[in-house]
Amino acid sequence: MKNFYIVIGIVALVGIAAVTVVMRGGSGASEPVDLGEIADAELVELARGEVYGDPAAPITIMEFGDYQCPSCRIFAQTVKPQVDLAYIQSGQAKLVFHDFPLQQFQHSFLAARAVRCGGEQGRYFEYHDAVFRTQDQWAAMQAAAGHFRDLADEVGLDTGAFASCLNSDRYADVVTANLTLGQMLGVAGTPAIFIHGGNGGPARRLGGYQFIDIQQAVDEILAAPDPGGSN
Repeated sequence: MKNFYIVIGIVALVGIAAVTVVMRGGSGASEPVDLGEIADAELVELARGEVYGDPAAPITIMEFGDYQCPSCRIFAQTVKPQVDLAYIQSGQAKLVFHDFPLQQFQHSFLAARAVRCGGEQGRYFEYHDAVFRTQDQWAAMQAAAGHFRDLADEVGLDTGAFASCLNSDRYADVVTANLTLGQMLGVAGTPAIFIHGGNGGPARRLGGYQFIDIQQAVDEILAAPDPGGSN
């Protein structure tokens, strides 16, 4: 529930009523689905992010990312390892990844579903990293499902269970909810980074996604006086 209140705090900053979300219809699992009438609280619960690091870490770094976005690949391959070494391994911060498949990329939505299928077997971020590592390969394909199935085998997943998940509509609602939440927060491009200090204050969106942007924000939070302290 803690992440729920963090995200609600972010939504309050931008104003939900000011945003109109347009979703594409269809029963396929390669594009957003119609969520119907859904309350804000229900949307936030459905749009659960995947946590990298200690869930109890006081600082939350929230990323809205697209698997076919070249800048998101840069973040995953160069920035995330630096954040991991500097803050996540020490338990000071955690990274929470939210899907934000951009409409201009053909395979983004399916890729997001594929990674969540990998997460069913406890390998979310391992598969997440593999999808980004092979982005140049599958992004150029006419159909990418076969690559995602091959990647499951490479990562060491139960390929039958993975294929069953990928060939269904599973997680289409979750990925759509992530996308909708990001749009409500004003996200238009990726990667979009938000940070929350875990001290009851508001979360804020960073102006960039390089390590220096995150480092400055985290160090500012760490240097701030503890509102619950005696000083």
